Amino acid sequence: MTMGPGYGLAASGQGRMRASDADRERAAEVLKTGFAEGRLDKDEYDTLLGQLYSAQTHGDLATLTSQLPGGGYALFPGTFGVPARSTAPASHTNGLAVASLACGVAQFFLPLPTALLAIVFGHVSRSQIRRTGERGAGLAMAGLVLGWAQVVLVIIALAAFVSMRG
Repeated sequence: MTMGPGYGLAASGQGRMRASDADRERAAEVLKTGFAEGRLDKDEYDTLLGQLYSAQTHGDLATLTSQLPGGGYALFPGTFGVPARSTAPASHTNGLAVASLACGVAQFFLPLPTALLAIVFGHVSRSQIRRTGERGAGLAMAGLVLGWAQVVLVIIALAAFVSMRG
C-alpha cells in the first residue's frame, strides 16, 4: 500500500488544518482496527503508525487512513466539506421485523413452524435495526414475544401430556 502525507488528497482548504494529539489518536485507532481486522499487515501498520505520529495536518492523517473503513474523510466529518453520515433513523421499516410479526400472528393457524420463524426473524431484524437505525423495533419485539409464547405453550402442553400418561 503506497501512502504518505500529500498522496492522493489535495493539500488545500481545511485539509491544511493542523492536527492535534486527539486527532492523531483517532487516526491511530483506525489503523489499529484495520490491523486487527487483517486489512493491514504488521509492516504496513508499523510504517503507517510511524508516519501518523509525525503527520502535521488533517489532510496528512486522512491520507494515511483513507483506505480503511472510518478513515480518510470520515475521520474528520465536515472538515473537508463532505457531509457527515446522518444519525437520523432510516425512513423505512425493516422487512424482517414485519415478517417476524406476520409469522407471530400466523402461528394461530400453523403453530410451531411459524413461531420458530417469528423468533428467528425477530432476532435478526433487531440486530439489523441496531446496526442501521431502521424502524420496526416494536414489530420485531412483538413477533419475538408471540413466537416465544407459542414455544412456551407447546412445552407446557407436552409436559402436561407426558405427566398425564405417566
